[in-house]
Amino acid sequence: MEEKPPGLRPPLQNSSRSRDLEPDERDIDKIRQWQQERVEKKLRGEYESAVLHLSEVINNNLTTPSQISSVRVEGAPHTRPSFLRFLIDPLIPPPSAENDFQAALHAARNISDVLKRADIFHTVDAKLERASAPRASKHDVDLVFTTREKGRFYAKSSTEVGNNEGSASIIARVRNVFGGAETFEANLSFGTTTRRAFNATFTTPLTSDLNTYGEMHLFGLERDHSSFASCTEGLRGAKALVRNGWLSRGMHEFAYEAVVRHIGSLKPDASLSMREAAGQSVKSSISHTFTLDNRNDRLTPTEGFYFKTAHEFAGFGGDASFLKSETHGQVSRPIFPGVSVSFAARSGLLWGLNKPTLFPDRFQLGGPSSVRSFRPNAMGPRDGSDSLGGEMYWSTGLSLISHIPKKKEWPVKTHAWVNAGRLDDIDKSRSLRDNISASLSKPSVSVGIGLIYNFDPARIELNFGLPLLASKSDGSRRGFQVGLGLEFL
Repeated sequence: MEEKPPGLRPPLQNSSRSRDLEPDERDIDKIRQWQQERVEKKLRGEYESAVLHLSEVINNNLTTPSQISSVRVEGAPHTRPSFLRFLIDPLIPPPSAENDFQAALHAARNISDVLKRADIFHTVDAKLERASAPRASKHDVDLVFTTREKGRFYAKSSTEVGNNEGSASIIARVRNVFGGAETFEANLSFGTTTRRAFNATFTTPLTSDLNTYGEMHLFGLERDHSSFASCTEGLRGAKALVRNGWLSRGMHEFAYEAVVRHIGSLKPDASLSMREAAGQSVKSSISHTFTLDNRNDRLTPTEGFYFKTAHEFAGFGGDASFLKSETHGQVSRPIFPGVSVSFAARSGLLWGLNKPTLFPDRFQLGGPSSVRSFRPNAMGPRDGSDSLGGEMYWSTGLSLISHIPKKKEWPVKTHAWVNAGRLDDIDKSRSLRDNISASLSKPSVSVGIGLIYNFDPARIELNFGLPLLASKSDGSRRGFQVGLGLEFL
């Protein structure tokens, strides 16, 4: 009798091959997907192996003595070599026996960062090569940056909304004008309140770390003030400034401005005060502005802090002579999931120096982006139907902002708010302290609820509000009010 072969006993070894899992050759789509997965798996394994090998090589050579022999930037035909040296030279470690491969890597990272911040390159890729100089040590390296420049010319037309105004504009920009990261931009716009405006700006970096910029502005505009002051305002001027720092850590601006203003096109029923303010005036002033902004969102912040203060001195010739100071602040904090509280405050002081203050320099207050439930620019001193502005103001706002229930991803939020503020002239027969105390003791107050729509780059509000306290001269508004703007209380 023939003996039967012994039976198979588990456990059995897996003898399958990768090809055994290949789909049926008649199913083309599955075959294609199976092949693609195999290729991706192979490439992923090769990439991970290369990264591990490279990391091991770098870590084993960090302390190897090494000098940077040269730095080359490729792909920058429109950028001046002298400007590139201006940026790069301060970041190269000076020759030293203590320099090592790690110092070369840090220099490569810092140079790559400053080239990107210059805003003239689409891409910046860094690599290290063996030094090509004849006298270089065998461990010395060359830093090579392969770049691709951004387009130099740009133009667009757009429509914009902000601070209860709509406008259409044409913008033209030239980047890297003279090969040193300079920018020239010209803007022409037509709007509802600012009827016509033009602005030409030239910007250039002043320091190699790109923390300091210089700017020159030429501007002109014509505003329609007939909704609150029976006139129009036209101005032409120039402004030169130096800007240093970053918003998240604090930015300073020092500026000189010379501007010619004209109050005209008076309405037939214009008040005597407005007729006295009509005509041309010249302002020559210097100013300093400091801004710090670490909010998580510029339009509807739920966390962070914003602070801005500006000081201006006018009196270098011309008709205007004053000291002017203005401060804005905002704090936002989350209190429950989806619910945050925001507190904002603003104040300003205009002190005339041996001359009466002029209408174009005075503060205006009121409106949905200022003190809600009051008409735009309708608070403070008044002559008939004309709001004359004031020399001293303060305003505060407390808002409770919440997601719409079960719709937290929507850009629409709800909020309840309380606003207070006041705009006055300064009585120089009394002390400044007495003027401030009198203003704080007689606030105009409003409360309300509404909706916020974050329509970047502007914020839109639809509110229903009630003025609780108001001065006789204040133009209050009970009921619904729509606001469009960039900054709100």
